[in-house]
This record gives sequence, C-alpha cells and structure tokens, in this order.
Amino acid sequence: MRIPLPRPRSLAGQLFAMQAVLIAVVVAGYALFTYVSNHSQAEQGAGRQATAVARSVADSPSVRQAIRTSRPSARLQPYALEVVRDTDVDFVTIMDPRGIRWTHPDPDQIGLVFQGNTAPALRGRTFTETYTGTLGPSVRAVTPIRDGDRIVGLVSAGIRVEEISQRARGQLTALLAVAAGALGLGAIGTYVINARLRRHTHGMNAAELSHMHDYHQAALHAVREGLLMLDGQYRVALINDGGRELLGVGQEEDGEDVVGRSVAGLGLPAPLTGALLASEPRVDEVHLTADRVLVVNTSPVTGGQQRGSVVTLRDVTELQSLMGELDSERGFTQALRSQAHEAANRLHTVVSLIELGRAQEAVDFATAELELAQALTDQVVAAVSEPVLAALLLGKTAQANERGVELVVSDDSRLDDGLLPDTLPARDLVTILGNLIDNAVDAAQGGVRPRVTVTALTEEDGCGSELILQVSDTGPGVDPDHAEAVFQRGFTTKPSGPGGRGLGLALVRQAAGRHGGALSVTSADGGGAVFEARLPLRNTAAAVAQGPGGTV
Repeated sequence: MRIPLPRPRSLAGQLFAMQAVLIAVVVAGYALFTYVSNHSQAEQGAGRQATAVARSVADSPSVRQAIRTSRPSARLQPYALEVVRDTDVDFVTIMDPRGIRWTHPDPDQIGLVFQGNTAPALRGRTFTETYTGTLGPSVRAVTPIRDGDRIVGLVSAGIRVEEISQRARGQLTALLAVAAGALGLGAIGTYVINARLRRHTHGMNAAELSHMHDYHQAALHAVREGLLMLDGQYRVALINDGGRELLGVGQEEDGEDVVGRSVAGLGLPAPLTGALLASEPRVDEVHLTADRVLVVNTSPVTGGQQRGSVVTLRDVTELQSLMGELDSERGFTQALRSQAHEAANRLHTVVSLIELGRAQEAVDFATAELELAQALTDQVVAAVSEPVLAALLLGKTAQANERGVELVVSDDSRLDDGLLPDTLPARDLVTILGNLIDNAVDAAQGGVRPRVTVTALTEEDGCGSELILQVSDTGPGVDPDHAEAVFQRGFTTKPSGPGGRGLGLALVRQAAGRHGGALSVTSADGGGAVFEARLPLRNTAAAVAQGPGGTV
C-alpha cells in the first residue's frame, strides 16, 4: 500500500506559520524580560517600603518612651503587630543595640538574638539586605533608634521574598493575558492577510510558484504567435518574442524596452493602434503593418474594474498571399469554364451551319473566332512575355469580358521573360497587378464603353531600372481628397460584403513597400483613375550584397 506523502505547505501557509512563530517569540521574549524587570522592581519597591516603615517606627516618640521602661516588650509588641497589619509588611522587629529582640511576629522569638546584620545600623546608617531569617528569605531594612546622640535600639522591617514573588506572579499573569491577546490579534491579522495571499497564489507553495514561472517563461517564448498584455492604462505589461517580431518593436537603439510604454507610442499603424486601444473585444480583425498582414484578437481582463487586455496576433501574410493566388486560380478556372461554354456554343453554330449545307459560312465563322482568340493571345504575349504576368492578364481579360468590360494591354507595354530578378517573386506581382485590375474592372463596370488598360514596362533611371505597372479605367475616378486614404485598410466606396472590403489596395501598397516601391493614383485624361506601381529592379547578386536592409 502506498502511503501518500504530505503535500508541502502553500506559500501563504508557510508565511502564516513563520509570522505566528515570530509573534510568539517576540511576545514570549517581551514577557520574560518584563517578568525579570518586574521582579527586580518588586524587590526594590519592597526595600523602599521596608525602609519607610522602619524609619517611621524608629522616629516614633512612643517607641523611645517604651525603651526607657523596664519591660519594653510589653508596650512594643502590640505596637509592632499593629504596624504590620497597617503597612502590609511581614514583620517589624524592635531590638536593643545588642540585637536582643523586643518584638517579633512569633512571640517565642522575643528575647532571642536578631538573625541578620546590624553593624551598619549601629554606626548610624540605614541599610537594606536580603537575608534568610526565622520567617524565611526576606528583603529587610535595618535602621537605628536615636535618643539624642545615643543609639538606644534598632528597628528591622521586612517583606518575605515569597510575598514579593507572588506580587510579581500576579503582574506576570496580567502580562501573559495581554501577551496572549496580542498573540491572538496578531494571529488573526496574519491569517486574514495570508488568506488573501492564498487567494492570489491559488494555494500554491513556493516551489510550485517557481515551476509555474519557469513554465510561463518557456511557453511565452516558445509560442510563435504574438502575445501582448496591456495594463489598465494601455501600457505594455508583457510581450513575447513573437509579438516583438510581428509588431516590429524589438529593443530600441537607446536600450529602452517596449515594456512599460504606451501602445500609442509604439509607432504602429493608426488602425492597429485603435484596435489595441479599444475597450470592447475584437475578434479576428485583419490589420496591416509595414510588411505583414496580422489577425488581431483582443479580450479585456476584468475583475470588478478594467484591468487591461490580452492581445493575440497571428501572421497571415503568407496565407493572404496564397488566398490571392487561389482567387486568381479560381478566376482562371471560371474564365476557362466560360470560354468552354462559349466554345461549345460556337461549335454548335459551326455544326448547325454544316448541317444546313453552308459549309463555307461555317469555315469563315470558325476562322474568324480562331483569329480573334489568337490575336488576343498574341497581343498579350508580345507585350508581356513574362509567363506569370502573361497568364494573369489572359485570365483577367476573360473575366473582364464576362462582366462586359474590355481589358487591353497598351502598346507601350514591354516586359521580356527573364527580366525580373529573383528578389521580386511572382506572388507579389500577382498581388499587385491582380488587385489593381480587379479594382479597375469594378470601377469601370456599368459605365459607357467600359474599358481597362494595363501597361507593364521597365524604365531606366539614374539609380538603375524599375518596373512600372499601370492600370487605368473609365470609371468615376478617385476624389483627390481620398488619393491617400484609398490605400488604407478598410477604405472603400463600395458596399461591404460578408468578408469586408478595403483590403486589396492596402495589400498592394504593402507588397510594393516590401520591395522599396511606391504606389500612386491620379486622374485619367478622359475620366477614371490611373493606378501606378513603381518597383526598383535589383539583380540577385546586388540583393545579396546589399542584404535585407537594402544598403551595401
């Protein structure tokens, strides 16, 4: 049978035990010190009381008169007993200069020699001592009785040590009662404080708290997603490595860390900053930074009052790019399906003409359709021989035709295969050109003779060559006041669908900025808008030499 080992005390329990022991030790030490001090003070007080009684008796005229008689004891014994009753001393002994007792609480001791020192009193000095006599140990005072200049007797008054101890014990009892009360109050206060601490530590002991901290740190740095914790004033209370990387807020050059700084001072994009500062929770909101697409979730931490919020960040940059490619592929598929449907219709027309005996008309119809399709393909491939862009333009042309929009490649376009460097991936080109064309088709659709013109070429400048992608449309154009706002995430002039709008141009700007490019919008001469992306071209060797920062 396995015997369960006792569980270590919780941190609160350990603190309670330590504080209780500390209070008990302090109170016991103080009680012992006070007892010793009170016992000493009781002895000194007893000595002063005995001295006062002895001197009062020695100065009494009736005592001196009794001494002059032939039988002093007859008058002094009742007087001494009366003084003992009235002054709360244990004995008053009156004796002659030789130490022969005239009075004593025990009448049998009268006439015997006094037990104790009398020499200082015979020299005229009053003194006190602790001495063991017939009544046991006592604190006594001895003083001379003077009749003029002559010492005619001695008086000794005393209090037994046992009586003094009883007085001290009475004080000790009161002291112990006070000490017990103090210990009880201290224990109650300690219990209340540690009960509160136990709630905060969830009853865990120090070892468990240490392990929890180690696990917390390990998990915090192991999670690839970003984790951000904000306090009630929206200052960064905690951020893990993933959060620093996703937000681009690592250690500052001046050594200042982001922990403790306000979110508004981190230099994040305004929409993202607004989401982090919002008091209501945010669920799966998409936000863009300089080079990333982030999904942001915020959850307030409440406990009767606003204590801050927990923010999780997920990097969906790659996912967004893949979704863009998937949308393009889906568009290609829809275009092929449409073209297959149109081809079937044309084939039925050719077959019908042949069945009607009009073979020449069937040949002419088929030849015209083939020449039209081939002319479109030849035009695109002749202008843009780069395979990814050529395939994108052919697919977008088919999609635009389905929606009643004419998409053409301008005569100025010239982009040879192999001209683009490896540092400019095809995925980013699809993101840039595909979103620009989609927006242009949306803008031109429904107008008079809707048309979208695409221009793709390279141009030399003083610092090298750059790729120019230009898309113009015959739509309503862009308000000059919105020339900058159209590239912000969430801006749109169209009705928002289930998935939201206003992300395409923001992704275009992000992709262009990732390669050091620029994006602009102007008004077309005949109406509509002209979007232009300029991307600097760098060969692979130069890119490797320059490194990620773009400088040698």
